[in-house]
Amino acid sequence: MNLSPLQKARYEYSPKLPGMLRNGIAEIAVKEGEKTTSAADQEKIAELFPNTYGEPEVTFEKGQNTSASKKQVVGVILSGGQAPGGHNVVSGLYDALKATNKENVLIGFKGGPSGLIEDNFIVFDDAYINEYRNTGGFDIIGSGRTKLETEEQFKIATEVCKKHGITAIVIIGGDDSNTNACVLAEYMAAHKTGVQVIGCPKTIDGDLKNEDIEISFGFDTATKTYSELIGNIERDCNSAKKYWHFIKVMGRSASHVALECALECQPNICLISEEVKAKKQSLSEIADYIADAVEKRAADGNNFGVVVIPEGVVEFVPEFSALISEINELLAGSKADAFNALESWAEKYAFIEKGLSKEAMEVFAILPQAIQQQLFLERDPHGNVQVSLIESEKLFAALVGDKLKARKAAGTYTGKYATQTHFFGYEGRCAFPSNFDADYCYSLGYNAFMLIQYGYNGYLSKVSNLSRPAEEWVAGGMPITKMMNIERRHGEDKPVIKKALVELDGKPFKYFEAHRDEWAVETSYVFPGAIQYYGPTEVCDITTRTLALEQGK
Repeated sequence: MNLSPLQKARYEYSPKLPGMLRNGIAEIAVKEGEKTTSAADQEKIAELFPNTYGEPEVTFEKGQNTSASKKQVVGVILSGGQAPGGHNVVSGLYDALKATNKENVLIGFKGGPSGLIEDNFIVFDDAYINEYRNTGGFDIIGSGRTKLETEEQFKIATEVCKKHGITAIVIIGGDDSNTNACVLAEYMAAHKTGVQVIGCPKTIDGDLKNEDIEISFGFDTATKTYSELIGNIERDCNSAKKYWHFIKVMGRSASHVALECALECQPNICLISEEVKAKKQSLSEIADYIADAVEKRAADGNNFGVVVIPEGVVEFVPEFSALISEINELLAGSKADAFNALESWAEKYAFIEKGLSKEAMEVFAILPQAIQQQLFLERDPHGNVQVSLIESEKLFAALVGDKLKARKAAGTYTGKYATQTHFFGYEGRCAFPSNFDADYCYSLGYNAFMLIQYGYNGYLSKVSNLSRPAEEWVAGGMPITKMMNIERRHGEDKPVIKKALVELDGKPFKYFEAHRDEWAVETSYVFPGAIQYYGPTEVCDITTRTLALEQGK
């Protein structure tokens, strides 16, 4: 394998652990806190998880290790989309396991949760682990999106664990993956298998967070990567002075990535999906909002700017959501075959016009033709529109252009409007982890093994006080049931981890809200530059602006 100079250098980096985990395994004691309850629907969650509900939060501190000494065989699974730092979770887990007992074994199941069901694995050793320390990606064992949720799957998983003498499974994933971990933990406890299940909080979207989980791993690196790119575009924008750049970033269900990038880079406009929903803004209103900034900047001779758009924003526009629902109904069953049999777009348009309500058609009619066609060409296996594939950056660029044409005709706008569009997504998922994510992920993995060693089941590895230096971080765990509530999924009530959306009364949004009018008109760009791994602490170990604002730094 050919190695870049940076990869060689990163192999030598020693991740920083929280202070209480630095004194050796023999001096890590556990302190239990109060019993916990779920985020909502307490009675129902308690009924569904009788063996893992209501357990206490735990904190590790310096003291005598009182855990029972036994050989541990641990399985680890990377689940869902990639996030920078996953390799360090595995490395930290491996190091803690071997530091406790050289005979302990770490098994990596390949290709995500399906690896457990298919009994497809690798047994880690020092040489293999060392090739992946402090590197991006999930290629150490691969990942997958198979859900562990059926009785049959749980039985197979139990047999695989029994076959290899597995005492614990660590699932590294987002809210859905950790929901599956919680259900699997309950099954293992109910059937007295002796297998513990521990989760680790991963997602670059940043929506797996709450009062206990301050940040999901990968968010820091991904947003720094996107912010570098946005800053580069801002600099180009301010150099050429002739384009409005519309940039879509990851985040379908929540706008944490867009907000963090805005706080880092100070673009002219940043849309926040949660605000769009709260204000019930229409596509036309959003386009007018952006066009106002374009017009004001043009009046100052600035025919350029940057607009940041969260991936899922159109789903939060009430009128657009209603349109999608009608389209899904319009194409249900055999009607989709009748539509697809039509040869020309004119024929299809007439079919659509006849099938949609007057209100939905008014929304559909203002969309650029390419977006209109996209809504009907890209459908999931259930026949529904795949909203995440809609090129909303191109949609808003076009809608704003239409607004400006009308304003030019009315004589209120005399500027020039040319656009460039971008989507930053996969660019951030497998970047070399920042020092923060390298440290945080290593700590999560190390900490996960301590939860295993002390016998906990159905817990999430938790490291907090993260805006402080790593020495002051606090390690411990929380029952996954504490994050659960009941939601309607595919026509059924399901226990799931509650997604964290951007809080419109939270400090990060309030800071953004207080400054965005100035950023809209002025050229207030900030250029974060590339992630730095070596140099001053204030450059290399800084955390996100979101976390700093939330924790008052």
